[in-house]
Amino acid sequence: MTQTVNDDSGQRSSTAVLIATSLTLFSMFFGAGNLIFPPIMGASAGTNLTPAMIGFLIGGVALPVISIITIALSGTDIRDLVSRAGTYFGLIFSVLVYLSIGAFYALPRTGAVSFSTAVAPVIGTKSMLASIIFNLIFFAVAFYLCWNPTNIIDSLGKVLTPLLLGLLVLLVFLCLASLPASHDAPTGEYVHNPLAAGLLEGYMTMDSIAALAFGIIVVTSLGHTGGGIGAKVVHRTSIAAVIAGALLGLVYVGLGLIGHVIPKAQSYTDGASLLADAAQSTMGRPGQIVFGLIVLTACMTTAVGLIAATSEFFNRLLPSFSYRAWMILFTLISFVLASAGLSSVLTIAVPIITFLYPIAITVVFITIMTHPFRLATPATWAFRLGTWMAAAWSAATTLAQVGVATNHINSVLTWSPLQANQLGWILPTVVAALIGACIDLVAMTRAAS
Repeated sequence: MTQTVNDDSGQRSSTAVLIATSLTLFSMFFGAGNLIFPPIMGASAGTNLTPAMIGFLIGGVALPVISIITIALSGTDIRDLVSRAGTYFGLIFSVLVYLSIGAFYALPRTGAVSFSTAVAPVIGTKSMLASIIFNLIFFAVAFYLCWNPTNIIDSLGKVLTPLLLGLLVLLVFLCLASLPASHDAPTGEYVHNPLAAGLLEGYMTMDSIAALAFGIIVVTSLGHTGGGIGAKVVHRTSIAAVIAGALLGLVYVGLGLIGHVIPKAQSYTDGASLLADAAQSTMGRPGQIVFGLIVLTACMTTAVGLIAATSEFFNRLLPSFSYRAWMILFTLISFVLASAGLSSVLTIAVPIITFLYPIAITVVFITIMTHPFRLATPATWAFRLGTWMAAAWSAATTLAQVGVATNHINSVLTWSPLQANQLGWILPTVVAALIGACIDLVAMTRAAS
């Protein structure tokens, strides 16, 4: 009888950890960008909201969930995973990923967006002094929550995320209950190809890249809390990723519907002002405060996840510099950049992010597709040629976007379908990966004979 009680207790504890981990993962994904993209998409898509939302969920939910599962299958961090394409390739790519989603872009953005969207409208000023004071408090709280990485599950999964979800549910319910349905015609790309337009919007959330960084935290947490090792951790991580993805999907649908029903939806140029007006029109002055709390909570949970993931990675890369030392460095950099403004950072960060995304998606899908054959072949050349082609095509596309590509490069890029939608890398990458798979098959056949 005693053994049965202990087993039941252990099962409840294990389930509680899994739920907390799922909520933590959701909170790490759901930042300010995720909050403001769906409503403006709902406004722009108009009567084509359904196919647009399906595309958004593929790019903004399905891809990140698959990325988390990929990390669980590999059992390694992003550097080890990508190093199959070459040691230096893996090092450079992983460092760029963590810097772009960390202290040089996404981290300071959490503080800057929180101040400009949630705090400045309430206090009535956007002065430098007010920004410095707010960001000092914001990053001090984030730093405190990250001080002990083993407590991140408790800090996010059990406290901040339920608060965030509760506020979001309140906002969505009141808006849908009180605002009339809209029948606006779709605009822009949503007129003729709403599915592709929604997919690209979800694709640009950066969550697939973030998932490669967050994944190792989830795997490590579940591995240290009774989840076992190997297949058990993969199974539990997959469940946590699917739960987090389901929550993301529900929130995205609700936010997209707000953009669909708010009066004069297509007069808005950004999702932040749309949601702020929706909150104020349904709840008055308290609605503005509720919206501010939503933004603050979303940005705080993302900041905590980014500080932890980035510090953990660089500590593994350079163990002589402790996890907490990296925390201090990245928090200080983020505080300075957020207080000073992000315009100069964005100029550098956006092309880097555009360059990284196709490589990240290629790494994820080749890893997933070749995993069932891992005992027969390492699929070395499929991974290498596919990843190298994605990197080369993405680099050429980035050069073209910043206006430094030659006419020859531009003519080559136009050869690929979907290049106009920033998806031209897909076909050449698939072809390169298939060529690599043929090389791997020949090598496997020769080894067997």
